[in-house]
Amino acid sequence: MKIIDAHMHFSNIKSFKETALHSSYVDYSGKGIVKEYKEANVVLGIGMGLTETDGLGFPDPEANSPMGLDLEPEVPSNLTVCLGINPYHLSKQALRNIEEQIQAKEVVGFKIYLGYYPFYAYDPVYAPIYDLASVYKLPVVYHTGDTYSERGLLKYSHPLTIDEVAVKYRNVNFMMAHLGDPWVLTAAEVVYKNSNVYADLSGWIVGTDKDLERHQEGRFLDHIRHALVYCDHYEKLLFGTDWPLIPVKPYIDFIGNLIPEKYHEDVFYNTALKVFPKISKLI
Repeated sequence: MKIIDAHMHFSNIKSFKETALHSSYVDYSGKGIVKEYKEANVVLGIGMGLTETDGLGFPDPEANSPMGLDLEPEVPSNLTVCLGINPYHLSKQALRNIEEQIQAKEVVGFKIYLGYYPFYAYDPVYAPIYDLASVYKLPVVYHTGDTYSERGLLKYSHPLTIDEVAVKYRNVNFMMAHLGDPWVLTAAEVVYKNSNVYADLSGWIVGTDKDLERHQEGRFLDHIRHALVYCDHYEKLLFGTDWPLIPVKPYIDFIGNLIPEKYHEDVFYNTALKVFPKISKLI
């Protein structure tokens, strides 16, 4: 089975490097991701554009919009990008730059970092991005749920706020990263209710295959299992790793155990083609 990783990272972010070095033990490099993808039959990765300056680190109010993939000068050919949006830098010139960059074949969507930046999904600051998404038929990916930084503000990353945007922009596809964990039941309702809202299953656990095995025991996954059954729309869920937070192959097996086998081709491949239409020309 061919697999698309609908949520990964390839950016020069200090916290990602530290996680790779001390928690997940992955080779956080172009060589590393190419090797992991080849071993796991992942044919394409969708990188979430993200950059930081030498100041605070991510979330960084000084980062320019759009944010891309800057871990190495050369990005592996099997990686695409959702341009990261810093709401503090959305001047007319920045929006012109964004519109110019989305013409590139490797740009397949936008990424909005709810919770990391203190703006709700429906804040007017993001309206120009939704307009561009509508015109160019590009999806918008949101960070939802817990933040990978103590400086994040959780009230902005609650998945319920996306319902208002989904109703207003019916011709735009939206994808909630992480299924809003820990508010997965709310996220499942937003997916269930709105035909244009999807969710990826990335980033639920940070670490190694041993951490994945440990968390499959006991009640840790009860809320996720409940949400998946409640949503009852497996065809609207997408596989993603949040690499380098976890090795690729073990996370594929982990998600495969949570999803009924008859939906594997949708979750691991088909739905990504539907949500990110530009990638069909790259595979």
